[in-house]
Amino acid sequence: MKSAPTGRPMRATVVTLSDKASAGQRPDASGPVLRELLEALGAKVGEPMVLSDDQAAIEQTLAAIADSAEVDLILTTGGTGLAPRDRTPEATVAVADRPAPGFAEAIRAQSLKVTPHAMLSRAVAAVRGKTLIINLSGSPRACREQFAVIAPALEHAVETLRGEASECAGSGR
Repeated sequence: MKSAPTGRPMRATVVTLSDKASAGQRPDASGPVLRELLEALGAKVGEPMVLSDDQAAIEQTLAAIADSAEVDLILTTGGTGLAPRDRTPEATVAVADRPAPGFAEAIRAQSLKVTPHAMLSRAVAAVRGKTLIINLSGSPRACREQFAVIAPALEHAVETLRGEASECAGSGR
């Protein structure tokens, strides 16, 4: 990944949402995968966070990270399914200024080619301030597959939110 025109790399944070991982009952397997993938793109990645599936805590954390203006991108992993405690999409929507549905749409479209269970995902993407928040599934394999879908658009999305993108439309269209 190229650095943004200012020379500043994309700044990202990964937040894992899992009751079991937050209680120490199992290791966080997805957060480290996303950190590795972001770093491979040249992103500066903050310390990983692991939270329980408590909607109020997720909202508070996402808002605090975005409002700090120190992060361009928050990737969440987990809490996007149909289980009663899966509240990541609701928390993301609650703190969002604007939706960014294309990311979740693209992820589901590509994931449906891999598994029909992609239809169970309620993941969303949104913007708060100048921070993009994207929900990903909770398994390491799904994180790798879903990250591959969004990776090509992340740099331009961050540049656009920073006000640094010079042209969004392709020529001749």
